[in-house]
Amino acid sequence: MTDEELLNMAKNASNNAYCPYSEFPVGACILYESGNTYTGCNVENSSYGLALCAERNAISNAIAAGETSSPRKIAVYSPKTEKCFPCGACRQWFQEFAKGQNFEIILEDKNLKIIKYSLNELLPYSFNTDML
Repeated sequence: MTDEELLNMAKNASNNAYCPYSEFPVGACILYESGNTYTGCNVENSSYGLALCAERNAISNAIAAGETSSPRKIAVYSPKTEKCFPCGACRQWFQEFAKGQNFEIILEDKNLKIIKYSLNELLPYSFNTDML
């Protein structure tokens, strides 16, 4: 699965976003070691704290499907902005499920160029159970 294919799947998922409050659709597509991919979109709620980000939605879909391998990369996209960076909560979810292994976040810039970041670049001092 290429980075471009993952990004296109994230773009398609953003079309399904339920975002009547922010009007900021986001789609995500996550690739696992198994080769399986899972998509998600943001789902808002009038009680804002109950909203679900596209990235966490994609991970939840993987878990619900019984995925047991480690995630390797995720593409995140919004038609409303370039480089749609994941929020802090999503970054921590990546840490939880990737277990600090090589994990890439794939975004697109204003020139439609793919930009890749490692999880360590976006979350250099994450909380993990090794700290306990």
